[in-house]
Amino acid sequence: MTEARRSHPSQYMKLTKEQDASASGPGVEDIRPGELNLPVAVPQLERMKCIQCGQVLPEGHQAPADEPWTTGIFGCAEDPESCWTGLFCPCVLFGRNVQALREDIPWTRPCTCHAVCVEGGIALAILTAIFHGVDPDTSILIGEGLVCSWWICSQYTGIIREKLQKKYHLENSPCDPCIVHCCFHYCANCQEHRERKGRLAENSVVPMTVVNPPPLQEMSMAENNAPTSENEGSKAA
Repeated sequence: MTEARRSHPSQYMKLTKEQDASASGPGVEDIRPGELNLPVAVPQLERMKCIQCGQVLPEGHQAPADEPWTTGIFGCAEDPESCWTGLFCPCVLFGRNVQALREDIPWTRPCTCHAVCVEGGIALAILTAIFHGVDPDTSILIGEGLVCSWWICSQYTGIIREKLQKKYHLENSPCDPCIVHCCFHYCANCQEHRERKGRLAENSVVPMTVVNPPPLQEMSMAENNAPTSENEGSKAA
């Protein structure tokens, strides 16, 4: 055996530590434990999911096209109730719209925020314009603050309008929701209320079929004993 090994030397050679590291490659030492067990994204297994609820959608699903609003932005007179409420109590109308979209939020919370930020800012602007004794520089600062707060409020109210559009697949009319509330806030508030009022299922009357159950039937002890007595009499005969 020893002579055969000498005549046929091994084709393998021992590597040193430096040679083994260079042969393994420069990136092997950078691999961390568990890094090779990360999930791999397979396009064939990826499924479409609903943005609102997260449920998996079928393969042939197509998102519905954007629908037009049932009423225009300036159609406030079509619903006198929401028109008067949006004119004198816009905070109440806005609170009801938010509660219809977010059931976990009571209508009083957005109503209070709207009254403080929007109506309070308008009242402050009117008082600043009436009292001429206010310093001009101070009036400019107040005006800049009111414009900034109005823009911030239009961003929040525009988000509520965008949620309503996603719920009922409505198009941007006449433009982006935030810009609509920035320029036509009170008209947009009334339009959203009319749209929600016309589309909610609780306002639609669904015919119901009333089925009366059959009357309850009971058997008395006398009826149960009558057949047994007749059977005993026939057996005795």
